[in-house]
Amino acid sequence: MNKTVNMNLGGFFFHIDEDAYQKLNRYFDAIRGSLSMEGRDEIMNDIESRVSELFSEKLTNSKQVLSLKDVDDVITIMGQPEDYKIEEDNNTKKYDYSTTPKSKKLYRDKEKSIVGGVCTGLSHYFGIDAVWIRILFIVSPFITAGTSLLIYVILWAVTPEAVTTSEKLEMMGEPITVSNIEKKVKEELDNLSERFRGADYNKMSENVKTGAQRVGNTLGDVIISIMKVFAKFIGAMMIFIGSVTIISLLISLITLGSTSNLSMPWLDYFNTFNYTNTSMWLIAFMFLLAIGIPFFFIIILGLKILVTNLKSIGNIAKYTLLALWILSVGVLITLGVRQASEVAFENKVVTKEIINIKPTDTLEIKFKNNEYFSKNSYHNEDFEFVQDSLGRDVIYSNDINFEVLPTDERLPYIQVEKESNGKSFSEAKQRASNIEYKFKIEGNKIILDNYFLTEVKNKFRGQEVMIYLYLPKGTYFKTDESVEDFDSSDNDFFNLHYSSDNYTYKVEDKKVKCLNCPPDEDEWDDVENDGSHTVIIDENGVKVKSDTVISNSKEIKELKISEDGIIIKTK
Repeated sequence: MNKTVNMNLGGFFFHIDEDAYQKLNRYFDAIRGSLSMEGRDEIMNDIESRVSELFSEKLTNSKQVLSLKDVDDVITIMGQPEDYKIEEDNNTKKYDYSTTPKSKKLYRDKEKSIVGGVCTGLSHYFGIDAVWIRILFIVSPFITAGTSLLIYVILWAVTPEAVTTSEKLEMMGEPITVSNIEKKVKEELDNLSERFRGADYNKMSENVKTGAQRVGNTLGDVIISIMKVFAKFIGAMMIFIGSVTIISLLISLITLGSTSNLSMPWLDYFNTFNYTNTSMWLIAFMFLLAIGIPFFFIIILGLKILVTNLKSIGNIAKYTLLALWILSVGVLITLGVRQASEVAFENKVVTKEIINIKPTDTLEIKFKNNEYFSKNSYHNEDFEFVQDSLGRDVIYSNDINFEVLPTDERLPYIQVEKESNGKSFSEAKQRASNIEYKFKIEGNKIILDNYFLTEVKNKFRGQEVMIYLYLPKGTYFKTDESVEDFDSSDNDFFNLHYSSDNYTYKVEDKKVKCLNCPPDEDEWDDVENDGSHTVIIDENGVKVKSDTVISNSKEIKELKISEDGIIIKTK
């Protein structure tokens, strides 16, 4: 059993045997002692980073602790300090004991780059002069329609930059050993020292300062010019939008003011929905102030952007317009609250009438139109101004809903509910009672009006008529084709068939059954799954064999789904 310690090496965390850790520590101390003071810390950082990479390659899912053998392997790759020496004279001799193959990796070389270092990185990788690669990227866009430029951008994005000494050695294809790391670091330090020794610092600082000022001033001038053009464009757009809006509001105000005292059809519609009885001209004027004043200030702001020396309109005008705007907004909010309060409550008036028919009789249901208002029963208007035969101005509407429901009562009955909205329950009920709707029962026939009326003074506040026909179990009935336009029954109970008005329906326990509907219409209502099913899938398609019994007492023998369609065979 070996004792392990935790180690942070090159920014990575490792578990390592204590003996291996001590040997690695001695190895680093020996390397540090063999290095000169110049660049020692940078060399050691690069060496530790490379050792960390080698250790990471040795760890697997089944192995998480570094052993003494792992340290020996890394030392063999990196080399011992006494196995090499970099001389300071021209007879530099290096002994390379590395067993690492000299394979290159693709990096971007920013030190010798012009743009992104892609061409210099490719030159190191393929051993080609960077000049030829740059020429290739310059010429090829004219041949490849810009594809090579896209390739350059992609390589720039995905290729890492050679930053550390180890990465620079990998880029050049040199083994990453202690000697090569030390040599590379010293070369970079010598180059940097040479540049500083030969530099004219006064001239350099002056050039840097002048160049920076020139670039900064030029860039600033370009940005300011672009912003000025953009600001002028924004100012022109503000003037245009503001002017169009105010002109439109003025035209609307003049139009409404000139027609408010005339008898116009659209004025009747407006007044019907104008629950506050406020003058249309006043409402339009309030909208002009509430919307026009902000857009007026937008025009002023746009003019100031275009004309720098534009004079102000003065504080008196500003505060006056602000006060008018606050007043108009307050008036509109008050009118909106009053408008909403007029339809805040809903109430209804209910009329119920028993239908005296024999259990063996068939009840007939029909909707009838008034030929004075409409020449056919299909006329459908939710809201319309008309005059009745007495010359009264009334609101005409076909907003009528018919629904068939079950009941436990002995006899069927019809219930008519007239609904409306109002600012209180009592007012809503009063408006509902003012709805004029008629129906009559003649023997086994129910004749329903397909419209209702209400006087214009009642205004339109969501008036509608709901007709509920309650039928006990065993009742037979027929529907006229006119019922189709008003039926809103739940299909789970009563599914009206539109293809004919000669169908007879019977009320059963949980559902209304059509007695003489075609099978293709009736099967959705009355299929009972009492038998077994067999599904066969082969090269001929999909076959479903079933013992299901449908409503017409026929048994499905075979159902086949193929490219020709759906084929149903019955016994």
